[in-house]
Formats: sequence, structure tokens, C-alpha cells
Amino acid sequence: MRLKCAGLTDTGMVREHNEDSFLVSQTESFVVVADGMGGHQSGEVASSMAIKEIMEYYDATIHQEAPIELPFWPSGKPKPSSREERRVIAALVKANSVINKAAGENPKYNGMGTTCVSAYFVEEGVIIAHVGDSRCYRLRKGVLEQMTEDHSLANEYIRQGILKPEDLRSFPYKNVITRAIGLADTVEVETNFYKHEDGDIYLLCSDGLSDPVKEPQLVEILTKYSNDLPKACRELIIAANQNGGPDNVTALLAKTVY
Repeated sequence: MRLKCAGLTDTGMVREHNEDSFLVSQTESFVVVADGMGGHQSGEVASSMAIKEIMEYYDATIHQEAPIELPFWPSGKPKPSSREERRVIAALVKANSVINKAAGENPKYNGMGTTCVSAYFVEEGVIIAHVGDSRCYRLRKGVLEQMTEDHSLANEYIRQGILKPEDLRSFPYKNVITRAIGLADTVEVETNFYKHEDGDIYLLCSDGLSDPVKEPQLVEILTKYSNDLPKACRELIIAANQNGGPDNVTALLAKTVY
């Protein structure tokens, strides 16, 4: 299996600076998108710091033979046995600790944090890990599927039956997230494993794309430019901005080729 990747980020039409960051690894088959939050540009610091820490952790452990330790894991949940899944989780947990520590030591970074979604590809499939409401979608044979579930107040209300999906447009707290990297001294990382197939296209994005660009338009663009991932990224950014560009927007694509 080979992986073809492309990524692009844009400030959007409303924000003054870009607090999104992304990574396409040059050493391993993994990609990451982070969407920072916090005033006075500290969101930009948080997202770039997350990318840096995740990349450094992967580089430091690429040849590590010792078991991957998880410094934090929710009680009552079985720890994952897969070395690569544990490594994915440990990378995000490490980023959380570093960002939380920096926020506590510098008043101008108080309250900064970032959402994060990552995909680590192995021969058998892909490990998707996320915290917050940055998403991963998969386009397979013309069908788009959302592979992550938002850690947000709106999604929690929908799960509990308090809110209906059609009411989201008027819900005043739809951008409130319930989980993020850096906001507390510990963080719970959600992971899922999926088998991939030849020609699968994985889209990792910030909510600056998933909010203004709905799934039918995502399918249209990804299908039309399935063989030109850089062009697909540009078209996704253009679509978000044409639909108002209310936030920073990042699109990262990874295509599996057998």
C-alpha cells in the first residue's frame, strides 16, 4: 500500500489570522490536522505546538523496542494492545501535557488549546485518533462516511435526544467543544481502526470546512478531483470561502493506492 497526500490551509473570509495547522509526515504514513483556540493568537501557538510535539514524539519512538507507555488512560476502559494505537494515543497525550504546561506558565496563553484529528496508516488499515470537533471523512466508491464523532456540546445533545440534527443551525452553542488538547492536565483520546481499500480517500479537516461545506458538495469535489489531490484541496478551500468562509479552513487528503 502506498499513500498519496496533499494538504492546504487558509485564513478564511472573516478571521484575521490562521489558527489551524497540519502535518504530512515525511518519515511515516501519518497525517494530522489541528485547529487552535484561544485569544491573542494563542490558538495558533497551540495548534503549531501540537503538530511539533506529535512529530517529535513519532520521530523519537520510530525505532523504540520498549513497550509504549500511556501516561494517562481513563479508568474502566481496557488499554489498547496494539503498539501503533498506543503510540498514536501517547503522541496526543504528550502534546496535551506540553500545551497545558505552557498555558499555565504564560498568562498570555491562558486557556489556549486545540482540537486534533490524525490518521496513522499501516498495511492492515488506518488508526484514526481525534480530540474535539476536527473531523475525518472517508470517500469509498463514491460514498462519503464521517469516521469521527464530534466531541461537542451539540453532538452530545443529539446523542441524548435533547437536540435534533435539523435544529443545529439555530443552536446557539454548536461551536462549544467538550474535549480539547491542552485545556486540562489530562485528555481522553478517541481512537478507531478501519481496514482500508484501494482508492479510499481520507479527508481530515477543521470545522472551518465541515461547517460551511456540506457532504454532497464534499462528495462532488472529492470525486471530480480524486486523481489530483492538491487540486481537490484547493477546490475544498474555495468552496468553504464561497460559502462564507466563517473560520480558518484546512483540508488534508490521504489516498490509499495498492
